[in-house]
Amino acid sequence: MPYIPNTDDDRRKMFDKIGVKNFDELIDNIPENLRVKGQLDIPALSEMELLDEIEQLARLNRTGQVCFAGGGVYDHFIPAAVGAITGRPEFVTAYTPYQAEVSQGTLQVIYEFQSHICRLTGMEVANASMYDGATAAAEAVVMALGVTKKNKVVLSETVNPLYREVIETYLSGREVELVTVPFKDGLTDLNRLEDTVDENTACILIGQPNFFGLLEELEPVAETAHKVNALMIMAVDPIAQALLKTPAEYGADVVVGEGQPFGMPPSFGGPLLGFFAAPKKLARSMPGRIAARTVDVDGKTGFVLTLQTREQHIRRDKATSNICTNQALCATTAAVYMSLLGKTGLTRVALLSTEKAQQAAAQIGGLDGYELYFKAPFVREFAVKTPQPAREVITALLKKNILPGVNAGRWFKGLDDCLILALTEKRTGSEIDLLVKGLKELAARDVMSRM
Repeated sequence: MPYIPNTDDDRRKMFDKIGVKNFDELIDNIPENLRVKGQLDIPALSEMELLDEIEQLARLNRTGQVCFAGGGVYDHFIPAAVGAITGRPEFVTAYTPYQAEVSQGTLQVIYEFQSHICRLTGMEVANASMYDGATAAAEAVVMALGVTKKNKVVLSETVNPLYREVIETYLSGREVELVTVPFKDGLTDLNRLEDTVDENTACILIGQPNFFGLLEELEPVAETAHKVNALMIMAVDPIAQALLKTPAEYGADVVVGEGQPFGMPPSFGGPLLGFFAAPKKLARSMPGRIAARTVDVDGKTGFVLTLQTREQHIRRDKATSNICTNQALCATTAAVYMSLLGKTGLTRVALLSTEKAQQAAAQIGGLDGYELYFKAPFVREFAVKTPQPAREVITALLKKNILPGVNAGRWFKGLDDCLILALTEKRTGSEIDLLVKGLKELAARDVMSRM
């Protein structure tokens, strides 16, 4: 953004143009209690001085951290080719492809993204795309309510808590019964689930792997859902998915998830990318937009937007969603990443992440004061019981430039001593050793403090 300050004369001309006397008159319709009182303490700086100030602030950011945090956003390696391709001016644009005839390249990339998601999930149709995994899950729930004409939603407590919060927000104001099924030993309590589901249930939402990184038993969940004509919605980790049976094989009706691992950095928590896939029979009820391949009158291949189901494109009462963007650049990034790695590359990333997670879990589980919180199988994320509150472990290791994981106690009552760690192909053996050494020192310090 260029540094273009407005002079008093510039402001006067603008006020004259829009027909107001001064700034106070410009904001006259804003209530007094919402206005900032007095002058803001902003120094008058030249462009050069301002840039220097910003650079000094930027240097305060932590750099060089070794990241073992997950919870939906992961630190994967991004090939340089991803940025080289997505950084081309054809892709880096604020333009949303409404007119298909001038957007063939963008539409083709969207189509390829959808195709990759369908291959990964086993579903017939994918859209492009959702804001993030949480809104994708919420949109899936809303779609299920509309399709089934029922008003009860059943969530597993092991679904990402941020997803559950967004779903609660989406459903607020609706006459919907939202029931959360508790977990037992880190997994969805299937007995409680079966008792909760009834003829009024529109859908069951479950994660695979779940928020603790554990693999859920899904066949009984699908059976329970379909017994009452409810939809089974799966929220999946796309990297772990490269090693597991497809959601379609488990009997899922809708698949959602977070696409950030496909070539996007963790950054400061965004931007993110939600994916959404379903059988063809649900295509006209899906949110967002769907690109398709066709031929023109001359028989040449072309790409079009076949379905756009928000209120801007169709009658408002017929809209299935008000999702306003398809996160086109993020979807493009994901498509490029998946195309570069291919099936073999994705599987390799998943295997490396899993092997490193198993290595770290074995080493940490052997430390005095630590043990794995749950015994169920996991892929690349696992929970550890810590000798002191997990938030204190995180704070202490951050001083050593190690982000050791996510504090489960932030969302789950009684799990203040639960640290959830995630491993990716980027983590080296020496970094794992560094983490283990830091955890060991903390435990020893904790023992000494109690003596």
